[in-house]
Amino acid sequence: VQAQAGITGARGPRPGAEHLLTGALDRLAAVKGRPALYPYVGSGVGHGPLVELMDGSVKWDMINGIGVHMFGHGDPELVRVALRASMSDVVMQGNLQFNEDSIAFGELLVREAGKASAIRHAFITNSGAMSNESALKVCFQKNAPASRVIAFSNCFMGRSTAMAQIGDSAGGRVGIPLNVLVDYMPFFDPEDPEGSTRYAVRRLEEYIERYPRQHACFVMELVQGEGGFNVAPREFFEPLMKLCRQHRIAVWADEVQTFGRTEEMYHYHHLGLGEYVDVVTIGKMSQVCACLFTEAYAPKPGLLSGTFIGSTVGLNVGRASLQRLLDGGYYGPKGRIAKLHASFREHASAFIAKHAEWFPPVPHPHHGDPMAVGLFGGIGGMMRITPFGGRKDMVTKLLNVMFEEGVIAFYCGHGPYHLRFLPPVGVMQPAQFKDVFAIMERSMARVAGE
Repeated sequence: VQAQAGITGARGPRPGAEHLLTGALDRLAAVKGRPALYPYVGSGVGHGPLVELMDGSVKWDMINGIGVHMFGHGDPELVRVALRASMSDVVMQGNLQFNEDSIAFGELLVREAGKASAIRHAFITNSGAMSNESALKVCFQKNAPASRVIAFSNCFMGRSTAMAQIGDSAGGRVGIPLNVLVDYMPFFDPEDPEGSTRYAVRRLEEYIERYPRQHACFVMELVQGEGGFNVAPREFFEPLMKLCRQHRIAVWADEVQTFGRTEEMYHYHHLGLGEYVDVVTIGKMSQVCACLFTEAYAPKPGLLSGTFIGSTVGLNVGRASLQRLLDGGYYGPKGRIAKLHASFREHASAFIAKHAEWFPPVPHPHHGDPMAVGLFGGIGGMMRITPFGGRKDMVTKLLNVMFEEGVIAFYCGHGPYHLRFLPPVGVMQPAQFKDVFAIMERSMARVAGE
């Protein structure tokens, strides 16, 4: 608490402490074989959305381990939960031997998931990629011998061999043998809602006709994360899900990044699509990840297992975080997450109006009207803003300057590229965006000047 008291805003390094950070970064580069993306090594001290580095500098953390730390840094309540959990007899829990902690964690996930869906079971695992791997196995087994997967263009699935093949990123699968059969679907186009929906339905019908009874699942990111924080309404997904139901294709909602971050804990609830969902994957902010499924998709013994499901601390902190979100007024159209997103939009709109020269029209990903692409967007705790026409070189340069000035963010999208924010929605206050945008203003002025 005493250390946190001095962390009230971004600041530069302490005089004479720079060598502590550079030394740690040199060690990291030597052991990892390549340097860190950002010169970031935390000191172990932070205060809400602010984090201190080893050199004593403090940054606004707007990416939070790519969406992991929903309650920021050094939250007293979660520290207490972690300390209590650390006194357990084991550090890690697994699928052969586990304590009651893992049961309670799974019960919370299933209870919330099943409120408006037929989801009844959860397999807990230790990463988002492994939860997706588990989902793929469940879908293949249930719908054998079907061997094809349907996914949206620009999707991201994780870093395992199979997930890198399904994810729509050429750079993520360089050198990997391609043995997963994937058919890619167009995502929603906000410039042409009805037309893009009709086009997607027609494409799905074509795939089903071309490969009858060969698709095991359609994996859907209901909000595309790495793809650019692209959103779509219920009216886009529902006809696609109905077609899948008619042809016995599993509807798999990949919520590894959206989970807990929009106006409902599960985004498929927010969209009112629970009746169609067969399999759900979650992760990131939950600390421990999971694959959830209906009774019809429950796997046979031996399909899903693994040494680790997660740490005792992770299970307890994850469950406490989720319960706090459920009980603390975070969800709903007037909840804290919705209010935080509204504040971001208010600041972004005013910022763009003030500095229109930094925000030229963004190239339309479907070659439509550039003016139709919003210069800011997202949903809930997933926020983006698109300066410099979405050029990758300018956006990456800006991110590095922002880091120097005191804001940690990342990018998303594949052209256009966007600044991506995943702020700690559990603790960040709407008024704090004022300080974040002030740093962004200085940073963009530097980049534009160069």
